[in-house]
Amino acid sequence: MSERTLGTRSREQDVFEYALLRVVPRVERGECFNAGVLVYCRARSFVAARTHLDETRLRALDPEADVAGVRAALRAVEGVCAGGEAAGQAARDDAGRRFRWLIAPRSTVVQPGPVHTGLTADPGAEAERLLDLLVR
Repeated sequence: MSERTLGTRSREQDVFEYALLRVVPRVERGECFNAGVLVYCRARSFVAARTHLDETRLRALDPEADVAGVRAALRAVEGVCAGGEAAGQAARDDAGRRFRWLIAPRSTVVQPGPVHTGLTADPGAEAERLLDLLVR
């Protein structure tokens, strides 16, 4: 008998995808550091971003970096994930479409890394775990 049959959906693990958000202060140099994580779980219609900007690292790579601009870009990613008015044009898109839009390659200061997969029973907790493990 499967866990789903037993009604224990909370312990069932679902496939999720994640990508790191990287800050590339000077695109021409290609130096970067992790500043967030995007997590998407189709089975739960879940998408979220968790971010943490290390200003010391940012200033080490570019002493003249626009800290407020980088923070605003990270907040914008969080807003798209949250949906609603904060998502702008993506407000009506489903979680998967918002995730796919956010992981599209771009040449900006905040860039998504490659997508990885895993299994989780709690995508929100997974986002926090990955932030602690890979960003902080």
